[in-house]
Amino acid sequence: MQTKAPLPDALAKIAAGRDHIKTSEFAHAVNRASQTVRKNYCLTGECFGIRPVKVGNFLLWPVADTARLLSGGVNA
Repeated sequence: MQTKAPLPDALAKIAAGRDHIKTSEFAHAVNRASQTVRKNYCLTGECFGIRPVKVGNFLLWPVADTARLLSGGVNA
C-alpha cells in the first residue's frame, strides 16, 4: 500500500491545485529537459517510474506520483 507523500512547496506552486501537470511542468519539477521526459516515455512508456495519462496530444503527469518521487519514495 502506498502512502500519500507530502506535496513539496515548489510542486504545489506548479500544480496550483490540479491533479495532473503538463510535460513541461513535470520536466521542470524533476530538473530534466522536456525532450528527455518525452524520449523516456516513448522508449519505456514511463519516466522515473511514473506513467502519464494521455489526453489528446498531451501527456499529463500525476502530481501525487511526482511528489512521491521528489520525496525519495519508490514508484513501482
